[in-house]
Amino acid sequence: MAAAVAAAPGALGSLHAGGARLVAACSARLCPGLRLPRSLAGRRVGPAIWAQGWVPAAGGPAPKRGYSSEMKTEDELRVRHLEEENRGIVVLGINRAYGKNALSKNLIKMLSKAVDALKSDKKVRTIIIRSEVPGIFCAANLPVPTIAAIDGLALGGGLELALACDIRVAASSAKMGLVETKLAIIPGGGGTQRLPRAIGMSLAKELIFSARVLDGQEAKAVGLISHVLEQNQEGDAAYRKALDLAREFLPQGPVAMRVAKLAINQGMEVDLVTGLAIEEACYAQTIPTKDRLEGLLAFKEKRPPRYKGE
Repeated sequence: MAAAVAAAPGALGSLHAGGARLVAACSARLCPGLRLPRSLAGRRVGPAIWAQGWVPAAGGPAPKRGYSSEMKTEDELRVRHLEEENRGIVVLGINRAYGKNALSKNLIKMLSKAVDALKSDKKVRTIIIRSEVPGIFCAANLPVPTIAAIDGLALGGGLELALACDIRVAASSAKMGLVETKLAIIPGGGGTQRLPRAIGMSLAKELIFSARVLDGQEAKAVGLISHVLEQNQEGDAAYRKALDLAREFLPQGPVAMRVAKLAINQGMEVDLVTGLAIEEACYAQTIPTKDRLEGLLAFKEKRPPRYKGE
């Protein structure tokens, strides 16, 4: 894996004070030994909000969000590393049927543990998050592409989990929405922040204020999901589409995929000039990698590249 390199003075010299503060989040680590240049570095991005447990504030009037604390012996999260032609694809299957995949403390703990392990695994290329409970969908701050496969209900926290993923696909029969205002609370797992970024502020407000539930076709029409499929007899149409997308990602350079994701995510939070500086800094990290040289050699020899994430 290439070490961080110094960014071009011309690009980073254009960062103004406000933009520089925003770019501080770019120090979020891609994997061991790979960071943005020091001039763009700052404090690391904290854990995703949805992964935080909430308890009543001692002596305070404001209630805070909580999760059920029951512990079950069955596996609430199944982590599968696919093999053969799908090697590099990891499937996180949420399997909490008795609780309709609600985010319990145990499930949050298992998700956090799985995410920590996957972050540092160079062999992982794409992660699919799906439900293993028929009819119900339940991502995490991961450096590789993440796909949410929504084959059933994704309401409240379930949709917030899907919004944390890079790409969302759903069956036409799926139901999704942020319905918390019906319970006199607000989406507290990132929904008020990620939904406007996905579909625009005005429409996001409309959906949250009304607690409206959309089917797959409606979600596709407003840009909430990228693909909508007719449900199949097995009930896993969205998962199958997610797997097809993941296979498209597999041949690409893993370092480039991680850096591209970082550039897109951080660039969308700043002005264009700052975003272009982030892109240039990220691009510079791909130049000294062995994967880039392998890509050039494979192109010259007219063969598929053999990338190692280095």
